[in-house]
Amino acid sequence: MGKKRIMLPATEVDLTKVKYNPGEIQAPNVTGLWLWIFVKLLETPLIGPVILSYLKKQNKITEMLKETVIPESPMFTPEFPPQEPEPEPGVVCIEEDKSSQHRVDSAIRCLPHYDPSSDLNLTPSFHYWKIRDYAYSYRSNITTPSIIAEHVISAIQEFSNKKPPIPLLISFDAMDVRKQAAASTQRFYTGTPLSVLDGIFMAIKDDIDCYPHPSKGGTTWFHEVHSVEKDAICVSRLRNCGVIFVGKANMHEFGQGTTGNNSNYGIARNPHDLERYTGGSSSGPAAIVACGICSAALGTDGGGSIRIPSSLCGVVGLKTTYGRIDINGALCHGTTMGNVGPIASSVEDIMLVYAAILGASPIDKITLLPSLPCLPDLSSLENSSILSSMRIGKYTEWFNDVLSPDISTKCEDALNTLSQTHGCKVVEVVIPELHQIRTSHLVSFGSESLASLTPHCQNGNDKKFTLDTRTNFALFRSFTASEYVAAQRLRRRLMYYHMEIFKMVDVIVTPTTGTTAPVIRPKSIKFGETNMKVTGNLMRFVISGNLLGLPAISVPVGYDKQGLPIGLQIMGRPWGEATILRLAAAFEGLRVETKKPVSYFNVLNKH
Repeated sequence: MGKKRIMLPATEVDLTKVKYNPGEIQAPNVTGLWLWIFVKLLETPLIGPVILSYLKKQNKITEMLKETVIPESPMFTPEFPPQEPEPEPGVVCIEEDKSSQHRVDSAIRCLPHYDPSSDLNLTPSFHYWKIRDYAYSYRSNITTPSIIAEHVISAIQEFSNKKPPIPLLISFDAMDVRKQAAASTQRFYTGTPLSVLDGIFMAIKDDIDCYPHPSKGGTTWFHEVHSVEKDAICVSRLRNCGVIFVGKANMHEFGQGTTGNNSNYGIARNPHDLERYTGGSSSGPAAIVACGICSAALGTDGGGSIRIPSSLCGVVGLKTTYGRIDINGALCHGTTMGNVGPIASSVEDIMLVYAAILGASPIDKITLLPSLPCLPDLSSLENSSILSSMRIGKYTEWFNDVLSPDISTKCEDALNTLSQTHGCKVVEVVIPELHQIRTSHLVSFGSESLASLTPHCQNGNDKKFTLDTRTNFALFRSFTASEYVAAQRLRRRLMYYHMEIFKMVDVIVTPTTGTTAPVIRPKSIKFGETNMKVTGNLMRFVISGNLLGLPAISVPVGYDKQGLPIGLQIMGRPWGEATILRLAAAFEGLRVETKKPVSYFNVLNKH
């Protein structure tokens, strides 16, 4: 008989005896020729299964999923407890079934008073232009969408011609951008703009359908088996608001990595340091916002893919509750962890884009029973008193488990300042089985991604993936049905722990990532790389939001000693977007400094 472990039911676990165990990742770190050899071995019959079996044992995946009796029943998709019948105080409820323009108008009423003189006048410190700055400039005839379009086109071309090049977009059509801008300009001329988002330039990640652009998912071939005949639901909602789409943004191939490395099209480098990664997989969306070309972008998030690059690039990224946004037309539609969400330079702009795209699919409305979507009323004086009643959960050992002490220090400073300024209470919490979160997410996301892609990987298409994607898929193919079911048993345990914690606190706060932007190794530019330790550091704090379907947002809180951005993550209860947005705006309001990226283009005030 082999070894057998028996887990206590989650309801009987004594939290006072829980010890923090991050679990060490054991995996080779390879690039160049060695990566090619490693992939060939993984894909070789007999040899590959032996290597993968060894790696799974080294990382205790076998021990957790095959040698352990897990008493909980499987949870194959997030299951949320009944919601409070009344919304929290100080919020504005958004009528989900109304038009996207109506929802955006409701969001505008939630924002603080807009004073154009404070933003449009030159100030000594750097700041990003907000959506309302563009809207005011259009309405005041200071500029037009067509004029801004020329600046945007020029910036995209300039960035693509830099050395090294910064391929922010995979699909770009300057004439299409001009056509959209001309239509928007005409609406302003006739006094009929569609919404505050009319004339706002946005990029769409390459795994979200945006007609007439192809959806390649960062590959060289997927558009050949996946035709785009209409917009994804979220894109359609933005188009109805007058948004101008600049094209399809670069990404880590099929969302299978956390750095943003894409050897097919090049790396969308970090605007704060061109020798470093943006983070992934929504690399292009985060970079194009951080360098000022677009006010916002849409990304997808199946394992931190919005929040990681937002943190590393110094912008804001929102992942909503699973099912809050209809993801039909996005390639993440095939997983129970995928989300579509906005990336922008400010919480205010995140709220406007989120209001435009929110709305559950008909099926999710039946199965998930989402509560009424709400936004925090940041225009009200009541906002400050609501902040004073907030209980913020912090698991100190986990919070401090970062590669650079600058990260935990900056996040701790922000948390202390928030508590002192607004009177929020910081509550120490314990989250059991954090190592199991990583394993459950890996097996769940990997198995579901593989199942979605397998029908398209005929006739040798699977060999057209980049080497690091093929490495991942070799691992995913090693997962068995029993391991997948065991991962879902862990998923239910972990949901129980988090729902118990949310009885004591309103949010859980952590750093967004355990490291700032990693350096791009020269060999990885052509061949890619596999570095699971870097991946582990980038994903440490974000994956529970995906596995359990919880809303989470990353907001910038400062920089490390090298000037690289640091993000703080706020994770909330199911359907608790209003709470995390309120706190994110409060953290943003306390921020002392915003550094101008090394690569930045001022498209509103181009001289």
